[in-house]
Amino acid sequence: MPVLKGVVDPRDIWTLLWNKKWFVILGCVACAAALIGVSLLLPKKYEATVVMSPVSMNTQGAGGGLGSLMSQFGGIASLAGLSVGGTDAVRNESLGFLRSKQLVSDYIVEHDLQKILFSGKHNAQPPQTLWKAVEFFSRKVRTVTVENNTGMVLLRVVWEDPRVAATWANDLVATANARLRGRAIAESERNIAYLNEQAGKTDVVGMKQGIYSLLQTEINKVMIARGAEQFAFKVIDPAVAPEKPSSPGLLVWAGFGVLLALLAAVSVAFLYSVFRAAP
Repeated sequence: MPVLKGVVDPRDIWTLLWNKKWFVILGCVACAAALIGVSLLLPKKYEATVVMSPVSMNTQGAGGGLGSLMSQFGGIASLAGLSVGGTDAVRNESLGFLRSKQLVSDYIVEHDLQKILFSGKHNAQPPQTLWKAVEFFSRKVRTVTVENNTGMVLLRVVWEDPRVAATWANDLVATANARLRGRAIAESERNIAYLNEQAGKTDVVGMKQGIYSLLQTEINKVMIARGAEQFAFKVIDPAVAPEKPSSPGLLVWAGFGVLLALLAAVSVAFLYSVFRAAP
């Protein structure tokens, strides 16, 4: 089939590349080696991971006794702030806090991490504020994911020092447990105080019995919370300092170098064919 003058035939490009295949291969090797060399100059980063299981702290009653009491004494319960959140609600609340910027902010302030986060190459635009530190930590350092098949929660920390990465990962989980535990205790203690006050205002036997049942439930919650160090998340596999960096990936850089060389070779062959086919 005749080829129109001025139109590039793809077969010409392929023929040219095949005839110069050794130059193409050497170019791919050179580009791959160059990018591997560049990657070796980049700072290594290490990923530490905590594997944990969400803990449902719904004490007696999410499905039975407390639920019936709520329906019977709903007014008092709602005023006291009592609720019968299901397992999903408790789990989502705990996950939300673990992913929250508030947790990151508290941890950065408590451990004075702004200087560490923005030291060296991160100190490009001083002064760095707490807001910037929280944004950087939330986007670049910490990630929280949930495995669909097991429901396990994974908290990952990526940093240049493997020991620091493992410490931050474990500390974040411990801090989340402590904060959620403290909130639960404080909430139940407020509920207990309110219910005691309401019990003293009524002489109706049935009402008193209902209030005392709610009181017992809140007292049980406080007892469980005080005795549960891993209140919201049970650590299955704590983070350890990794020995191998997670980035930069040498194979990824090498593959990118090969792809870059191939694109350059095809571009040169195409331009050569265009000029040769020009009238």
